[in-house]
Amino acid sequence: MAVTAVDTSKKMYIVCEDERISEFREALRGTLICPGDNEYESARRVYNAMIDRRPAMIVRCADVADVIRSVNYARMHDIPVAIRGGSHNGAGLATCDDGLVIDLSKMRGIRVDPAERTVRVEGGCTWGDVDHATYAFGMATPSGIISTTGVGGLTLGGGLGHLTRKFGLAIDNLLEVDMVLADGRFVKANAKENADLYWAVRGGGGNFGVVTSFLFRLNPVSTVYAGPILWPLDQTAEVMRFYRDFITNAPEDLNGFFALMTVPPGPPFPEALRLKKVCGIVWCYTGPLEKAESVFKPIRKLGTPLLDMVGPIPFPSLQSMFDAIYPPGLQWYWRADFVNELSDEAIALHVKHGAKLPTWQCTMHLYPIDGAAHRTGKNDTAFSYREAQWAEVIVGVDPNPANNEKTIAWAREYWEALHPYSAGGAYVNMMMEEGQERIRASYRDNYKRLTEVKKKYDPTNFFRINQNIEPK
Repeated sequence: MAVTAVDTSKKMYIVCEDERISEFREALRGTLICPGDNEYESARRVYNAMIDRRPAMIVRCADVADVIRSVNYARMHDIPVAIRGGSHNGAGLATCDDGLVIDLSKMRGIRVDPAERTVRVEGGCTWGDVDHATYAFGMATPSGIISTTGVGGLTLGGGLGHLTRKFGLAIDNLLEVDMVLADGRFVKANAKENADLYWAVRGGGGNFGVVTSFLFRLNPVSTVYAGPILWPLDQTAEVMRFYRDFITNAPEDLNGFFALMTVPPGPPFPEALRLKKVCGIVWCYTGPLEKAESVFKPIRKLGTPLLDMVGPIPFPSLQSMFDAIYPPGLQWYWRADFVNELSDEAIALHVKHGAKLPTWQCTMHLYPIDGAAHRTGKNDTAFSYREAQWAEVIVGVDPNPANNEKTIAWAREYWEALHPYSAGGAYVNMMMEEGQERIRASYRDNYKRLTEVKKKYDPTNFFRINQNIEPK
């Protein structure tokens, strides 16, 4: 063996012994980080500071060969493995106790092919990396709403964001992946090669291997007409009813997610509004800019807006608009559901619980899933809830661990009140570790097929630190 178990502070973890892992260390082009190394404490941290785990080893891979060697080493020595891309996973599934973290964050190569309208993205890239590369060519592919999010985690779970109504989910634009399987093999998955694996990774998460690169279709996106409009909290019901009816019938060029939130305590928000609880919609219009004002005319007649920040903006600027509000190191607790309709009863509950935001970074979002996302069948990819209208997420967020009890209690109470009005399952990228029943509910009739693919490509459940699909 190349590791030794040590009891420290009544907790067992594995530490590296240089003399016993020298062969593994020397075989890597990247860096092997162990407890006690200068980099260890920073290297083990993930985006959600509520997660505090101590891996035995962290391998910052330089290339695919490092990934293969890490997978083989962990399998040979029966060491648990977690895969880290951007490390944004709310449940902390990018790390583990006593195991090996395969950290792809140094693998950030990107190649845009403007003629083919594709982009090849390595597994450690963030969406900010991708937006930077593709914007130069006037193109983009659907992603999320925070640019520091990792490409891998967001894509493998589905990929909701500003471009969903116009161009579908991230997985609807995913043409191919390169992967390292549990047995160390390197494979390609697309519509022709390993088509069953290609089906599974489009929504099935990190259950099937380590994705070392993604090939995405690009779409013409450059300057968008976008940003938030905020209304007083006491107009929440009116705004939600308008939003419910408006967005489902709006042109697909227009995307907007609804939010219950607190105005951030700094620029560019006016001092008079800072720390006020409000409701809002963050818009993204990708149509002709000369038509934007007419598209927004009915929106701007709604209620009495407190702030209208919508206007022409480079798409990467929209993607990074909330990065400063949600930096790494905050305490996060997520609860989520898919939603088919926003009844008046559900809206009343949103009004009640949204008024109780316990800290200024806590929020509730409703992301639309209609438009282009509805044109893919519920069984065409692993992402099942194609008929849903929204993905709802309730997040308790704060920098201070002392506030965890109240933020978690608020999020749970809010979710429990709204869950009876949901479609049943949830977007897996917005779930904590909630058990097998919840995972099955989120994949519905696709779960059985996923277990069959899992058995074929990972029969021992080697990749199990995820929203786990067990082999059939």
